[in-house]
Amino acid sequence: MQRRAVDIQLLFVVGALLLLLSFALPVVAETNEERRARLQAELDRLTQEIAGQQVLLDETRGERQSLERDISLLNAEIEKAQLAIRRRTLTISQIADDITDREAAMRALDDKLGREKASLAQLLRRTNEIDDVTFAEMVLGSDDFSDVFSDLDAFESLKVSLSNSFVTIAETRTDIEGQKDALEREHIEEQELRQLQELEKQRVEERKGEKDTILDVTKGEEEAYQRLIREKEQSAAEIRAALFSLRDSAAIPFGDAYDYAKEAAVATGVRPALILGILTVESNLGENVGTGTWLNDMHPTRDRPVFEQITVALGLDPDSLPVSRKPWYGWGGAMGPAQFIPSTWVCYGGFINTRTGDCGNSRRSLTWSDFWQGPWEYRASTDRLRRMTGSQSPSNPWDPRTAIFAASTLMMDNGADDGTPFTERRAALRYFAGWTNANDPDYAFYGDEVMKHAATIQRQIDILEQ
Repeated sequence: MQRRAVDIQLLFVVGALLLLLSFALPVVAETNEERRARLQAELDRLTQEIAGQQVLLDETRGERQSLERDISLLNAEIEKAQLAIRRRTLTISQIADDITDREAAMRALDDKLGREKASLAQLLRRTNEIDDVTFAEMVLGSDDFSDVFSDLDAFESLKVSLSNSFVTIAETRTDIEGQKDALEREHIEEQELRQLQELEKQRVEERKGEKDTILDVTKGEEEAYQRLIREKEQSAAEIRAALFSLRDSAAIPFGDAYDYAKEAAVATGVRPALILGILTVESNLGENVGTGTWLNDMHPTRDRPVFEQITVALGLDPDSLPVSRKPWYGWGGAMGPAQFIPSTWVCYGGFINTRTGDCGNSRRSLTWSDFWQGPWEYRASTDRLRRMTGSQSPSNPWDPRTAIFAASTLMMDNGADDGTPFTERRAALRYFAGWTNANDPDYAFYGDEVMKHAATIQRQIDILEQ
């Protein structure tokens, strides 16, 4: 009994020692390089998983519509969206690390600038001391004539050092400005990704709600689901009368929107359902719709001068026109149902920069400010939309028919006229994120949403055409 008590006490002592040792062992912190490598590896893995889910989605969409197929489709969409959220979270972490590094680099440059300024001040004081002494005073005040020339050599050396210091300060200042610009861009990118993150989360909740509703109504029975589909299918007359909501403009009947899209398709080769899918998503993307003003929300040099010329040509009051409100990152100021920013609209609406004799394509050879600051004027002879729509007035981004033609033309320029699911989705991503970001997985949800709405609209169109 006594031996057992000793054993128990010994166990307690050993346990306490092990506990103390566990606290005393040094914790090896993850280095920045290791953290970056780990995050990149996770990003690569998630990117592969997202690509796999996209293949599954494409295959499932090609199957006959059934309860099992549509539930599988919703599950795949939810899984892909959740993977995208995790990937974007990692990307934001990477950007945050870059911002931390950039801020540290800026502090180092600020310190360097401070040291250079202190050295410059000392050089200036020494130079002033030498300047205050004339050559005669230096000769008379020196016991050794050679010392005079030594002082003169020192003075020349000071002037060289002074010149070098000026150069170093200028270079450091340029470095700081470059770091600040890069830091601002990274902050904007981080904030934009956080905005996309919220949109993706909303998308997941919508898909989950859609799935729950289907299962609740059908109780998992195929016959009940097919009944639900038939009930949702509207007659051609009902579809034609349904209002198609357009951003910053009065809603128009779906049939009218479809007629405009068909007209545009003849000129551009872009599928009408795809254009209407773009406008549907643009109408539902956020809370900044038509609530901004041009003076507060537009980019001051890129868009405001162009916007003024657009409104002058149309005879409209710029203060009364609805434009998108800027989010917490970047700029707003997008116009009309298709949400063109002014500096993009000019290239489709016949506006010319009289300094360059061109529109957006001239940016490649000019600085941003030189190009966009104008002066601008409207020329009917270069207005592609005016000729397409047969209008006698300058192209109006708030007019639904013109906006649909403009969106179709931009989508054609983005490659959507090839007509394949891949090129249509890629064109939609270029419409939203530009050509540079079109392949970035963080923006993929927009292309997915457009294609989903285009498929729904295509079913309505098929009913109309029966």
